[in-house]
Formats: sequence, C-alpha cells, structure tokens
Amino acid sequence: MRVVVAMSGGVDSSVAAALLIDAGHEVVGVSMQLYDQEHGASHFGTCCTIDDLHDARRLAAALGIPHYIVNLERRFDEVVIGNFVSEYAAGRTPIPCAHCNSELKFSTLVEQALGFNADRVATGHYARVTRDPDGVYHLWRGADGLKDQAYFLFALTQEQLARAWFPVGGMPKDDVRRIARERGLSVAEKPDSQEICFVPDGDYASVVDRLLPADRAGLMIDTDGRVVGRHQGVHHFTIGQRKGLGLALGNPVYVVRLDAQKKLVTVGPRSAIEQTALTASGVNWIAGTPPRDAIRVESQIRSRHAAAPARATVLARDRVRVEFDTPQLAITPGQAVVLFRGDEVLGGGWIDSPGAA
Repeated sequence: MRVVVAMSGGVDSSVAAALLIDAGHEVVGVSMQLYDQEHGASHFGTCCTIDDLHDARRLAAALGIPHYIVNLERRFDEVVIGNFVSEYAAGRTPIPCAHCNSELKFSTLVEQALGFNADRVATGHYARVTRDPDGVYHLWRGADGLKDQAYFLFALTQEQLARAWFPVGGMPKDDVRRIARERGLSVAEKPDSQEICFVPDGDYASVVDRLLPADRAGLMIDTDGRVVGRHQGVHHFTIGQRKGLGLALGNPVYVVRLDAQKKLVTVGPRSAIEQTALTASGVNWIAGTPPRDAIRVESQIRSRHAAAPARATVLARDRVRVEFDTPQLAITPGQAVVLFRGDEVLGGGWIDSPGAA
C-alpha cells in the first residue's frame, strides 16, 4: 500500500514512517512549509522551522523514501493565523492547533494522497482510528494518556478518518523513542514542541498587536460594574486568568468576562468563573450525524482539562448544549469542547458561551 506520511522533523512522525516501511508499505514523505522561513527566526517559535524541514529531509533520506515539501504559507496565514488574530481581537481564546490539524493539514494530506495515488495518509499523532462492521469510522484517544492528542482532532470528518492512519497512536512515547534509537534516527532525543509555531515565547498579545494594530485600551471593572483599572486590550487576557492583571484589590480576582466591543475586562472572585453549562457551535459529530436524544458524555473544555461527566443535548445539527454534573472553572469562548464516551471521541465544537443557551 502507498502511504503519504506527514513528516514534521520530529520523532513521532519519523517513527510512524519507519513502522510503515517495516510493515512493507510504500511510503512517501511530505512536509509542510507554513511560513516564510526568512522571517521565521524573528516572528515564529521553535515548531515547523526551517531546521525541522531539514530534519525531515534528512530522515527521509535515511529511511530511503522520497520527500516533498508543500508550500502552504498563504493557506496557513488565512486559515490559522487569520482565525487566531480575529478571535483574540474579539475577546475569544482560540486553539490554532485544532484549526490547523483539521482545516489545513489533513485536508492537504488527503489532496496530496490523491496526487500520489496513495491509499492512506499517516501522521505522528497520538490517537487511534477504527472502523466498525457498518463501515463507520471511530476516533479514540491515544494509548499514552500523557501524550494523547485526540482532543485536537475532533473536527476530522468520516472522509478524512477513512484515510487517516496514526501508527504511533497505540504506543507509549517511551517505546517510540526506543524505536527511534534502535533505528539510529537522529531525532530520537529531540524534545517535543511545546508552543504554537507562530507565537514565540508564548506572547499571544504581541502577535495580535503586530498583525492587527489598533488602539484597544479600555477599562477593567468588577462584577458590580465598578472601575478597578485600565488595560491595553482584551487580547491580553483570557477567562480564568489570575496572574498579570496589574490589580491590587486585597483579594484574588480572576478574569470573568471579555467584551471586545465595549473594551471591557470584568474581574471577580473564583466563584464567578464556575459554570455548570455551555453552548457550542460548529459542532462535528465523528459518526457523521448527531445523536437524536440527549446523551451522557465526558466533556473536555481545554486540552489540559480532565474530562468531566455531563449531559449533551443537540440544539441544531451544528450546535450543542452541555450541562455538567459539577461546576467547571473558566469555560472559555473560542476554546473547543470535546465530547467523549470513555476513550472514544463522539464529537466536539467551539464554545460560544458559558451558562444557558
């Protein structure tokens, strides 16, 4: 079988390619150039750099497979960076990696697979895909709970899952590095990327300031409407934030609401960021169709959040209301809510608001 493998220059995708080669498949390596490498050092972080592309090419040569680089600068700017900037400017907190995976990388990989007359596309993601007797594809958490990336893949469609292959998804990370060492791969000890590629040093606000300059200064108020300070833009904050507020009110306060139109940042006590429900839109159901009745789920509201028991009710094909058994902290518009049943991803969408629909 011919398989296109997305090679990022890291250990996971390199071992994924090696495992497929060992299984007798014909592997074609593809890397994605996401931004102008001349400006990468100053405007981008440590992920998806020119060094990563060089690593991917060297690894492909070491594995004896062809390697191609696809230029996606324009699409990355429009689909990922454009969404990131507009969401932050609107007082929401986006997840660019989720948009990148579903709306850019997997769609591109499927296109490349067709161009290479390949049957499948493979990545180094820690997730798993199965197909049931009725031909429906299911998405599952990766076997390594510490590295699981299923949360970021909730928007994959049946068409994409039909071609997706995650060779390391059923393995612990330690085994992946062991295989890399045994194969003599130069990236066996390469650290995992921990940041968004176009956000150097985790300074999200500076990206918005650079790409969408404007006077965004406004007021900070408490939950009773009293002015307690000033700010330089709502994009400097996220719901639940406690540190870096520049306030000395005598008691700990958290960001409760962001109103970009009125340029208001509302702060309040911890109890003010506890919510028992949310509504979400842009919902994708992995099976292709939403459930007809309310269902019990475990709901995850951000990548490092422990999925919590909840009840999900479909409001429309692409909208859902989630009611938690217990209050959750800092339900944040713009983040993804992903619905699980055990380790299976049932679907997910983008949080519009906490509280009632």
